[in-house]
Amino acid sequence: MWRYLKSAFLVTVDVPSLGRIPINVLGTVAFGILGFAQPGFWLLGLAIEAAVVPALAFNPRFQKVVEAQSLQLSEGSVEQKRLALVKLLETGAQQRLWGLAKKCNQVLDVYRSQQAEDFVIDSNEHALRNLEWVYLKLLVARHHLLSPSSETVQSLEKKIQDLEKDLQGGEETESLRQSKTATLNILKKRRSTMRRKQQTLEEIESDLTRIDNQVDLILENATVEGKPQTISADIELASDLLGGSLFGEDESAITALEQTYGRSKGSAQKETA
Repeated sequence: MWRYLKSAFLVTVDVPSLGRIPINVLGTVAFGILGFAQPGFWLLGLAIEAAVVPALAFNPRFQKVVEAQSLQLSEGSVEQKRLALVKLLETGAQQRLWGLAKKCNQVLDVYRSQQAEDFVIDSNEHALRNLEWVYLKLLVARHHLLSPSSETVQSLEKKIQDLEKDLQGGEETESLRQSKTATLNILKKRRSTMRRKQQTLEEIESDLTRIDNQVDLILENATVEGKPQTISADIELASDLLGGSLFGEDESAITALEQTYGRSKGSAQKETA
């Protein structure tokens, strides 16, 4: 209720040549100034505001306007966060995302040209936007996995083999042997981590290609069949976007946006037949 009272007090009206004026604020200031000359104006101003502001705040139509404005601000914030994630991506990844979005818009244009029911268009638009969101998450995850390090699994393998040969020679002192053994263990852990990372990158690429083809199929079906159909955005991913921290410092932004796109972070993604 407080937000309705606050909005009612700060409500503005259009005044020619002046633009939008906060009428209640100006009225309060005016009565406050007049009250210094005649204290009765303070009581009069208080009585007027006490009657006008609550009456406006409790008006159902005014409350709907306030809620609509709040929703618009929320949607604007969501779009800003989404665009911030897009800007992280390299040019090629951005172009790939825009290409998918273009095809999704083409699907909706086809359904509109077929004069589909509004609820069908709205439902399909929501499904396609969810697919775009999953696509963006995959691109962001790939961005964080592609480290600038020049180290490869092959180069690590070579270092491991060299160290193992040195240790087999048995000519080092005990302290040097312990140091090399510890280094060998670290290199093996790095090799294992790098292999998992490479596997995840391959799974992400497979998922990206799958979504590309799924949207292509949706567009082809919409064009060929000539009859609007309900689109499902549910898809079973090869990569596990819910396991581990694949989004780096963008994890909090991803989590916040999940609610907007109708997917809780802990829910499994199942493909419908």
